[in-house]
Amino acid sequence: MRDFGVISAQLLDWYDRHARSLPWRVPQGQADPYRVWLSEVMLQQTTVAAVKAYFERFTTLWPTVHDLAAAPDAQVMAEWAGLGYYARARNLLACARAVAAMGGFPDTRDGLAALPGIGPYTSAAIAAIAFGRAETVVDGNVERVVSRLFAVETPLPASKPELVRLATLLTPDRRPGDFAQAMMDLGATICTPRSPACGICPIIDECAARMQGIAADLPRKLPKKAKPQRVGTVWIGFGQDSILVETRPEKGLLGGTLAFPSTGWDGSDLPPPAAGDWQELGLVRHIFTHFALDLTVKTAQLTANPERGTLLPLREFSPSALPGLMRKAFALVRPETA
Repeated sequence: MRDFGVISAQLLDWYDRHARSLPWRVPQGQADPYRVWLSEVMLQQTTVAAVKAYFERFTTLWPTVHDLAAAPDAQVMAEWAGLGYYARARNLLACARAVAAMGGFPDTRDGLAALPGIGPYTSAAIAAIAFGRAETVVDGNVERVVSRLFAVETPLPASKPELVRLATLLTPDRRPGDFAQAMMDLGATICTPRSPACGICPIIDECAARMQGIAADLPRKLPKKAKPQRVGTVWIGFGQDSILVETRPEKGLLGGTLAFPSTGWDGSDLPPPAAGDWQELGLVRHIFTHFALDLTVKTAQLTANPERGTLLPLREFSPSALPGLMRKAFALVRPETA
């Protein structure tokens, strides 16, 4: 019978020597719940490399959860621009304000899960890393490690419950937060999706998939369905030393972000936002989680006041405040912003 305690101890020993240096990590026992929470929200469906600069900027602007809770919505959305999945930013503010009103973060998984935007994975991660709770933390890296360690051949996502059960067997009562981060680091640096570096793995002798010669084939996944295609139009209009922008509705695609008026791709059917000699510049292509988009970009010097949107002085406009899709569109108008 496998000794799960030995596997956990081997991973913790490896982690003590090889842990990644990340801006949200601190020595054992000193984790700040705010920084753990902020990093985990930012890392949802986003790479570590992409998150680092955003995390450092947010914690410089808003060093505590109370600072973030008091921040204007528009400023937070602008600072989030480019990181994607904008519902996270709206939930971030809602959660920060709820935590500030409570006087601090709850220290249990159930308490954390009751907060806006915190699901099963994030609540487990915060509880383990920030509060030392023996919770099982399973992200994509951990799924891969566990599927190989136990040679689980059932394809994802059907295998998720089994992978969580097995990961729970490994989770120690001592240093559960460090163990969770050790599993993540192992998946990110050694037990990688392609060409895993099995020769330097600290638990190589325990890996059933390696023994069977199938480590690189796991986890198995069902074939992905082709993304549906959508089309739409975006209008980038200019007034006298101004540019036409709008704030998108709080709910829905790119919710709450600064954007240019558009139609079609988000289910709307709208005419141009103002009179002008609209010229077509070309297409931008963008991939969302559930669909692919071809967006026709049109621009004009406006000849009348807009029927929707706001004329923002160009001196107050920054492309960096736009989400990625709108930055792509603006780059066709002003190539130097690409």
